[in-house]
Order: sequence, then structure tokens, then C-alpha cells
Amino acid sequence: MAFEHFLPLIAFAAVSTVTPGATTTLATASGAHFGFRRSLPFMIGVAIGLAAMAVAAAAGLAGLLLAMPSLEFAMKLAGSAYLLWLAIKIARSGPPHLDRSIARPTSFLGALWIQLQNPKGWAMTLGAAASFAGLARSAAELAALLGTVFGILALLSLMLWCVAGLLLARLLRHAWQWRILNVALALALVASIATMWR
Repeated sequence: MAFEHFLPLIAFAAVSTVTPGATTTLATASGAHFGFRRSLPFMIGVAIGLAAMAVAAAAGLAGLLLAMPSLEFAMKLAGSAYLLWLAIKIARSGPPHLDRSIARPTSFLGALWIQLQNPKGWAMTLGAAASFAGLARSAAELAALLGTVFGILALLSLMLWCVAGLLLARLLRHAWQWRILNVALALALVASIATMWR
């Protein structure tokens, strides 16, 4: 199949992964507080989590979550509590290296967990599996295609948001500016939690 047949999938995945949400907000905060290199485990964890979701969606495993509302509810509840805890930590933090309430960035496993319980991720990967199934000859081929495309584009979009956080860190010179940024990022994270419950 020619490359241009894959462009709609690439465009869909790019738009889906770069739009603001919980993980992009956390990538921005992590970049601002810890820098690019220390944020890499978080970004890689989210990207691998989204790739795994795309593989599961293509393989039909995500149907289990849709068929078991109690499992979906428990995942939403646990994920919301974790993101709320992170939002409080971000809101209470000060300038980088001056506040010990955020001692280290979100870990690879923490990022993987955040992504795997993310309803937006399930919705976009399920939608992609249904919409772009014609690009592959088998479920395995579709799983490999979706996993690769979503994993790469998620990593690139998170890197973009992380660099935005780095740039903000260079622009902010006073503690009050950091307080405004941290509260704004925390509020954006809390707002993203609300989208999980729609």
C-alpha cells in the first residue's frame, strides 16, 4: 500500500495525541520542573502505554473494558484519584529545585498506569482500530501499525509539550510566576479528570 494511504491515520493520531489532556499537562509540568532528560521515563511510559492500548484495540481486547462497566468504573476512580494527587502536588510546588514536595518526576510505571486508565486513549485507539482496519490484512498487522503510529506520535507530542515546559522555566524568574504556572497546570490537570467521567 502506498504511503499516502496511511496519511489519514497519521493525521488522526497526531491530532489525537497533541491535544491538551492529562498527559500533555504532566509533560509540560515535568519539563518545567525537571528538564527534558529527567522527564524521558514519563514520556516513554505514556507512549508505550498508548501503543499497548492501540495494540489491544486492534486485537479486540479493549472490548472487555466496554463489556465490564464495573472494571471501567474502578479504573476511572483509581486514575482520577492518582491524577488529583498529582495536581495537588503540582499546585503546591514552587520553582524548580526549591520545593521538595515534588522530589522527582512521574516514573515510567506511573506514566504507564496513567495512560492505561485514560478513557481518551481507549476512545481514540478504538476509533482508530474501527476506522483504519482496511489498512491492514490481519488483526496482527493492524495492531503493529496502530501501536507503532500511536507510540511514535505520542512520544513526539509529549516531547513538544515537555519543551514548552522547559521554555516556560527559562522565562519565569520569580516565585510568584511559578506559583501561577503551577496552579494553572494543576487546574488543567483537574479539568482533564472531568473528561474521564463524560
